[in-house]
Amino acid sequence: MHTADTATSGRAASRGWILAGLMCMMMLAAMDTTIVSTAIPQIVGDLGGLSLVSWVFSVYVLAQTVTIPVYGKLADLYGRKPVLMAGTIIFLLGSAASAASWDMLTLIVFRGLQGLGAGAIMATVNTLAGDLYSVRERGAVQGWLSSVWGVAAIAGPLLGGAFADYASWRWIFLVNVPVGLAAMALIGVFLHERVNGRTHRIDYAGSLLVFLALTVFIFGLMEGGSRWPWMSWQTALVCLLTALLVVALLWVERRAAEPILPGWLWRRRELLGANLGTLGLGLVMMATSVYLPTFLQSVHGLGAIAAGLVLACISMGWPVASSLSGRLYMRFGFRDTAVLGAVLMLLAALAFLLMPQPRQVWWVVLDQVALGAGFGLLSTPLLVGQQGVVGWDQRGVVTGSNMFSRYLGQSLGAALFGAIFNGSIAAQLAAAPQALQAQLPHSVDTLLHALQDPATSAALGAYLRGAVAAATDDLYVGMAAGSIVIVLLLFIAPRRFPLVDDAAG
Repeated sequence: MHTADTATSGRAASRGWILAGLMCMMMLAAMDTTIVSTAIPQIVGDLGGLSLVSWVFSVYVLAQTVTIPVYGKLADLYGRKPVLMAGTIIFLLGSAASAASWDMLTLIVFRGLQGLGAGAIMATVNTLAGDLYSVRERGAVQGWLSSVWGVAAIAGPLLGGAFADYASWRWIFLVNVPVGLAAMALIGVFLHERVNGRTHRIDYAGSLLVFLALTVFIFGLMEGGSRWPWMSWQTALVCLLTALLVVALLWVERRAAEPILPGWLWRRRELLGANLGTLGLGLVMMATSVYLPTFLQSVHGLGAIAAGLVLACISMGWPVASSLSGRLYMRFGFRDTAVLGAVLMLLAALAFLLMPQPRQVWWVVLDQVALGAGFGLLSTPLLVGQQGVVGWDQRGVVTGSNMFSRYLGQSLGAALFGAIFNGSIAAQLAAAPQALQAQLPHSVDTLLHALQDPATSAALGAYLRGAVAAATDDLYVGMAAGSIVIVLLLFIAPRRFPLVDDAAG
């Protein structure tokens, strides 16, 4: 059996420094999207290529998501430290290259390189947290790691705007370099793994098929509904290619000596239920992440920064709930604690729908905090529970499957809630009073421009704001339905997970 000892258990000071390094590394991956978004006007002004700008984000997410399962397996084969260090180096090289981009196409290529590094960071940071801390301690540790996302949600836009306005947009990438080097120094000095290894047979064919199948599928989710209609030959071709690649993957994995996606991941109830619940979490969280700022700016007239800060309030409840979840899952079990989180998500969605009209912004803020608490109570028990039912040599694979499930859910959620929002707006425009028909924007894409246009009449502005509010309500109905589905999926898992790992190291 392949085993390892992470030689830090029992030394609280070392673990503290390693956790600081892990938080810095996670900050790199967490902040990279938010810091870039605010500088897009300056980037486009310098490099051109407005029609390609969506790929600056899409290629990063795609590269990160499709590589997570591969990195998770490599961390089990060769140890966490080499995979994490290599991934961070790739990320920093991508950051430096992005800063040196000379046109939009090169920026997209280098952002893809960043994403390849971010996949290793996301897969390995959480695995190491599982190595270093006991099951009882991991809830609090996940609270610390979750707090990184809250800081990133606030600091990213502020730093991105400051660099774009007062220095150069290139600094949004260069700032990663000192942070990453400091994190690597902490990991290099304080983390000492002793891997009792053997000769491995790397599943090259399986890795390639995983990469290709996920790339085709997620690419289809990103482009469907925007670049081409959902009901089109392009969508049919994506589905056919994905199905063929999955069949080939299953055939290869059944014959591989050390498969990149072992079959036991799907046969064990606790792992299957936890991954499905995490996929549902990723899906549901996209409803607010993508569209709540649009609602706040269009209906309530908030500025972009204020709307972003309201959205960031979700990151207040998340780390607090993650920290407290350890006491709950040790007493009531991982599944029941996760069910409590999903129920809290359902209640937060219903509370938004039942708020008196017009909604007060501070009520929305409180609702975001409660929703974040639901996310924390759902996500942390599922991750910790999955890590606790396997030993060191399988923890990377199960952690990678958890991270991948969340990102896949986010891709599905972006497509699903985008279709709900756009369909609702289109229905509202089609049902507009006859007196407003001639003034209506021609498409969903031009609605926000019409709301910002001073020439838009008061009657039309009021109707369009009502249309956005109605579409947002439809999103929260979808979120409530998704939360109910998550509860049902969680009951695939047993009430008590069969823990085999309750000690650090």
